Amino acid sequence: MHIELAGNLGRLRDPRSQDAASLARYANNRNVWLNLRDGFPHPYSVEDAKRFVAMAKEHRPPTILAIETAGAPPEAIGAIGLRLQPDVERVSAELGYWIGEPFWGRGIVTAAVRAMVTYAFGTFELTRVFALPYTSNAASARVLEKAGFRQEARMLRAVIKDGQVQDQWMYAVTDDEWQIIGSR
Repeated sequence: MHIELAGNLGRLRDPRSQDAASLARYANNRNVWLNLRDGFPHPYSVEDAKRFVAMAKEHRPPTILAIETAGAPPEAIGAIGLRLQPDVERVSAELGYWIGEPFWGRGIVTAAVRAMVTYAFGTFELTRVFALPYTSNAASARVLEKAGFRQEARMLRAVIKDGQVQDQWMYAVTDDEWQIIGSR
């Protein structure tokens, strides 16, 4: 499976075992790790990348995709995924993503978020997709806003990362909103 990103910025596709080296190269970065949950290892090794690829293959339809560059040769430079919620929240999914620092600020993640949300609403029975960036990650908040998400809340002292308690934002978009936003 693959999804082309708008603006010829690359594509989303199933992660492959041959991605392990490039994923490890870009993921093994403290600046990337600081913006992610503690389940994301640091340092990040090729073995970590192999485990990630194997885990991603377990989900059908896919909920985790690699972000691939448009350049030659194309390589996996990050990932984007959905965490489908259980029980009464089963109509919601949490969106998460990361991209290698050399690719920050190029619009790739905004295009990836838009593509993944379109895929999410078209594939799963969802009414809402949300994301929970740390307030220290203003760039991620901008990505979500540019992609059409709106800030719903600021959760005070909600997380601890690298020994620091910090606030977290909640951004979301609903299926009704996406019908309007996604058609633009």
